Amino acid sequence: MTFRALAWRDGRPTDEAPSELHGLKQALADPGLLVWADLVRPAREDLSLLATELDLDPNAVEDAIAPHERPKASQHDGYAFFVTYATLPDFASTKEDEEDQLSKIAGFSFPGGLVTIRTSERIDAGTLVERISSNREFLRLGSPALVHALLDLIVDGYFETVQELDDAIEELEDDLFSSPASHSQEFQRRAYDVRTKLVTLRRIVLPMREVVSVVWRHREDAIRELDAFYADLTDHVLRAAEWTESLRDMIGTVFETHLSLQDQRLNNVMKKLAGWAAVISVPTLVTGWFGINVPYPGAGEQSGLVSAAVMVVVPSVVVYVIMRKNDWI
Repeated sequence: MTFRALAWRDGRPTDEAPSELHGLKQALADPGLLVWADLVRPAREDLSLLATELDLDPNAVEDAIAPHERPKASQHDGYAFFVTYATLPDFASTKEDEEDQLSKIAGFSFPGGLVTIRTSERIDAGTLVERISSNREFLRLGSPALVHALLDLIVDGYFETVQELDDAIEELEDDLFSSPASHSQEFQRRAYDVRTKLVTLRRIVLPMREVVSVVWRHREDAIRELDAFYADLTDHVLRAAEWTESLRDMIGTVFETHLSLQDQRLNNVMKKLAGWAAVISVPTLVTGWFGINVPYPGAGEQSGLVSAAVMVVVPSVVVYVIMRKNDWI
């Protein structure tokens, strides 16, 4: 496990942050101190110690590390609990499993600070620290300010991921009407990959509105300065969800158009095969008549060869021209 803690007093960084889990309860109880403790890949023993130290609900602790848990938030006695997922930087380009595309982030928000539990170290915590420390007045608002900064960073990551998936769909649309080579198995695999990622992204973006709503609704009545910030965060969540839904419709349209083009190409092939069958039927008829039933005029002579060739070629050319003129070949 990796443990990291930062502390601020009156909006200014201080070295009073605990260096281990045992001192976390005392730091959170200090009314003038704001603490952020971050645990990355904690073991069962560490979580048991954390639950005992902070008197956490065992079910909440279990949800914090359980795989495939949906994003949610709940209010407990003395703290708020939430579960979210952040998209990793290579979400749109990776070919790996869902666990390698998302990072689960669970949080326990106390009046004196925030405790987060993460499953991946690939999320840059320095960006969050920089965003928090840039506004001292914002830090004076306490733990809800830390929660807002964390959720805002996660939602901003959603926008970047959705933009990458949007670009991927535009590339598919460009290839859709290009050369037939683009409609190979590779095109189908790329389209299916984008569709799968959109389903994964949609599953974590849509519940975020509920998470923000619960955290915002259970804030302290004295803290009104954050209302505008949480309202803006809710708007960003709605925009990300709507964008994801629109991309879901777009990739569905790409699939339907691809199938329609495949049917059209199949019809063209069948039409050309029927046209060529009509052309070939003429010489088949002529050679079959003269070669099986009766001797044709000039049989055994050079003039007979010429007349037979003319009777085969001329009707075939005439049928070909008619088929070509009607775009059947």
